[in-house]
Amino acid sequence: MAIRDNRFTAHAGVLLFLLVEVLAPASVSGQEAVVPLQFSFSDPGARSMGLGGAFVALADDATAAFSNPAGLTQLIKPEISIEGRRWSYSSPFIEHGRVENLPSGFGIDTTAGLRSATSEDDLAGLSFLSLVYPKESWSLAFFRHEYANFQFLGETQGLFFGGSSCCQDRFWDQRSQSDLDILSYGLSAAYQISDRFHLGLGVVYYDASFFSDVEIFLWDEDTIPSVFAPNSYLPERSVFGERISFDDADWALTAGFLWRLSDSFSVGGVYRQAPEIDVGVILTAGQAIDLGVPPGEVFRQESATLELPSIFGLGFAYRAPDGRLTVSLQWDRVEYSNIVDSLMLDDRAIDNVNELRLGAEYVFLESTPIIAIRFGAWLDPDHQMRATSDSLLARALLPRGDDEMHYSAGIGVAMQNFQVDVGVDFADRVDTVSLSAIYDF
Repeated sequence: MAIRDNRFTAHAGVLLFLLVEVLAPASVSGQEAVVPLQFSFSDPGARSMGLGGAFVALADDATAAFSNPAGLTQLIKPEISIEGRRWSYSSPFIEHGRVENLPSGFGIDTTAGLRSATSEDDLAGLSFLSLVYPKESWSLAFFRHEYANFQFLGETQGLFFGGSSCCQDRFWDQRSQSDLDILSYGLSAAYQISDRFHLGLGVVYYDASFFSDVEIFLWDEDTIPSVFAPNSYLPERSVFGERISFDDADWALTAGFLWRLSDSFSVGGVYRQAPEIDVGVILTAGQAIDLGVPPGEVFRQESATLELPSIFGLGFAYRAPDGRLTVSLQWDRVEYSNIVDSLMLDDRAIDNVNELRLGAEYVFLESTPIIAIRFGAWLDPDHQMRATSDSLLARALLPRGDDEMHYSAGIGVAMQNFQVDVGVDFADRVDTVSLSAIYDF
């Protein structure tokens, strides 16, 4: 197969495509970027984790301050809860391959189809802290919750397309990294309407910070062999950089109910309002191409308001008359489409999802101290941002994702005034370990 010996032909089409994407004012996202994000919408606490997050119809400890404030009136003593978590992320991204047609066999253009890699990262932190003060028919609680904690680093190079008898084309390469951290601080209150019906309300302050840096590079030299060679990401070959960032805060509401149908059966529900965050996007010029401003200077800047997903949860729980066995089922509706709708991204989509959670707990009441074991599972449907335009690059970097199953387990040890719980949650994209303690006084 022949290749034109003309460096302009080798990437002129790519130049036109990317500059149209960058300079057109239609999208806040600018250049298509590999920026996967993972939010943690599971309820806090190792006990809840061991139950697969199916906790809204139980909500019988201090973590109810976040998971379902209506459950706080079940507590009869002041209670403190603290939790630490460790996350091990394996975030997939497109690394190289063929966007269309068959590989030419030259250099690194030997892969048919797209190939992915994973960004591996381990994070740990204080994920939850709360104080509950019950008083007769009402309760108050203060809490701090780590709503999201995520990092990513990836490189995409060698995405080839075309394949006529005269030429092969390669999209420019990119290096990306991101860091997301969302903390929430809240005040929750609950009131016992009757012996069996409880209502709760929470006011939550979200403190969110995020940055995503993507830098676009030409291949190392303006030669045909270099088009098919690995990229060294030389500073002088950078085309432009894109930073998406926010450091903002917002208030939102949480409301819940808990209805004890009988001594054995209960129903619970919760609604979490989505916070809104101001987002900024800047594009800076690189050294390889004249974009009208000196290298490192901003040549485009935009802002938008990002709305995070709202959540509706409904749960059903059964507790055996002897108190040994508890089974809990929960449905969560997560409105991920808030993200693309608020940013008005007409060429992107994220599906709203229905998460199903199931958990069981067995308590050995004869033991001293009391020991409980837990198992759970939940379905995390695909909510990956995907491209809906005809752009080959966008469709390659932003494909549809896969549904994922999570499997969890846990153990708890309870003494007269103190309880320690350990929980684990395993999935393909993230493994989580939780250690929590509850003290009542």
